[in-house]
Amino acid sequence: MDASPSFSTNGNNNTIPVMDLQKPDFSNLVHHWCRPARASSNDYADRFIPNRAATNMDLAQGLLTIPRKEDSTVGISPSREAYRKLLVDTLLQGRTRIFKFRNQPRTLKRSFLDLPPAQPIKKQRRIPHHPEESLDVQDIICNRQLNLLDWGSNNILAVAVNDTVYLWNATTKSVSELVTVDDPITSVSWDLDCRRIAIGLNNSHVQLYDPATNKMIRTLQGNDQDVLVGSLAWNNYLLTTGSADGLIINNDVRIRSPIVSTYDNHSDGICGLKWSPSGQYLASGGADKLVHIWDISKSDPLHRINDHTASVRALAWCPFQSNLLASGGGKTDESIKFWNASTGACLKSVNTGSEVSGLLWNKSKRELVSSHGRTKNQLVLWKYPSMAKMAELIDHLSPVLYLAQSPDGCQLASASKDETLKIWRTSEKLTNKTTSRTSFVVGPCNMYSSIR
Repeated sequence: MDASPSFSTNGNNNTIPVMDLQKPDFSNLVHHWCRPARASSNDYADRFIPNRAATNMDLAQGLLTIPRKEDSTVGISPSREAYRKLLVDTLLQGRTRIFKFRNQPRTLKRSFLDLPPAQPIKKQRRIPHHPEESLDVQDIICNRQLNLLDWGSNNILAVAVNDTVYLWNATTKSVSELVTVDDPITSVSWDLDCRRIAIGLNNSHVQLYDPATNKMIRTLQGNDQDVLVGSLAWNNYLLTTGSADGLIINNDVRIRSPIVSTYDNHSDGICGLKWSPSGQYLASGGADKLVHIWDISKSDPLHRINDHTASVRALAWCPFQSNLLASGGGKTDESIKFWNASTGACLKSVNTGSEVSGLLWNKSKRELVSSHGRTKNQLVLWKYPSMAKMAELIDHLSPVLYLAQSPDGCQLASASKDETLKIWRTSEKLTNKTTSRTSFVVGPCNMYSSIR
């Protein structure tokens, strides 16, 4: 590096050295001290911990050897100070740090404040696999053509045990007796507003009772033969009865002569009757393996369905699709089939692996409940329309024959040949882990309920 001073003469002819402040050529030195860093800014590890690979060690050494202002000689000439500043600016290029750090904190591509709010975690539904209540129903009649359970909109379950109808209040857990008759009771059904309860007998008669007074209102006479009335279905003021000889009778309970129409298209006993929610269609299932769909305005069946290979007593109309009917077959059939009531077409068929004795749509969810016979004697909750099994409720020791659902759709009642009636909760948590057991017992003076 060549940086020679020049000389000038003052008024006293004295020669004074003067520094040439023209910018010297420091290219070689700059190239030596300021060679490019070996790492990009993206390689800087932190704002507080230096990256050695990205640090110019020669430059750092130069910064360490530059004297501080307080250590400088007081009498240094202005020209030398100017020269020193020029040299520092040229070599260091304005840099004062010895080590290389990340200059700026990392910029987030997206602020957490911009993130969408988290979705609330859906509470997982718990379906208890054990009954909430277990009630003894000794001497209950076991016949696949009978229907001895019905849960009214007043949250009272009617249970027919031999010749007596008991009322179990699901709210208070109390049991009372409605009536005892001279003949075995073969069916029971509440009307829509629970002002009347119909009781079918084995002599082709149907009796109507007022549950508020336990008094009989009237008797409906069937055909002239003494046959059991195993199925009952209400459609407002219209009560439809089905008997063991295959006869279906529509009764208008408001008038003196109640029979308004009859259907005689089944060749064997009626096992199940169900009106659609709209009241337009009636479905009937029989021991003749047939399902008939009737239009209330016509005398002949709208559709005659013969796809089942066993008796059909399990029938259920969909509450959210008015023309959708589900039917279940007996011992040698074991299937659940879905029908379009408008066209009569079979929409789906599912093999359940055992006799289907009952079907119920959940009133608040897209689910279906089925009751079964051997070998599990279980209740099954199905997700519709996938028909994936949601739960199996297994506690009965014998085939389940009768099935009912609470008005809120949260509880089920099932009665079996093992002479037990079980109450299942399917939509809420159990309040008690223990299962209470109630007995329907008729004593010398009165009927009483006991928890043991």
